[in-house]
Amino acid sequence: MKVDPAIIQIHAENVRAEILPPSSGKKLDPAIVDKIKRNVPIFAGMPPDCLMSTLAQADHFAVQAGEPVFNEGDIGGAFYVLVAGEVRIEKLRNGIVVELARMGPGECFGEMALVGSHTRSATVRALRDCVAMRFDCDKIDANAQSAHIIYRNIARVLAARLGESSVQLAALVERVKAG
Repeated sequence: MKVDPAIIQIHAENVRAEILPPSSGKKLDPAIVDKIKRNVPIFAGMPPDCLMSTLAQADHFAVQAGEPVFNEGDIGGAFYVLVAGEVRIEKLRNGIVVELARMGPGECFGEMALVGSHTRSATVRALRDCVAMRFDCDKIDANAQSAHIIYRNIARVLAARLGESSVQLAALVERVKAG
């Protein structure tokens, strides 16, 4: 079933309205800021004012189910935070699509673009209709306070993923040796 792009756009605008302060200049609701800090690990420990200015830099967009957010081999200069929906991280190996992971709201992907790998190492594909925030690396780097916290948190995310990958690799090697 295809969803009308206008409906996705409306959903994206509603999510944006929940996250960003209205143009009238009102402050972002502290409860929303706190919810983002708790549910999006990449922003953990970020002071509210810094978080608001960081969120204001994001581009919000919708991706329909089955469509890629980006493809393996693309040049990347941004990382993403999934606001709604679910994505699959996949890699093409010998003509076969291999699923590496699935991610849901609050999780980030494409963060390797921040740490120097400008070629995308995998494809990220929407499994369901999604809304994501795109953060340009140059804009993040321009704010030292925000960059410091995001880089620290990305290091934690990548370390956890590396730990999980090591466990999976060890189990795979064990199965290969046994079988």
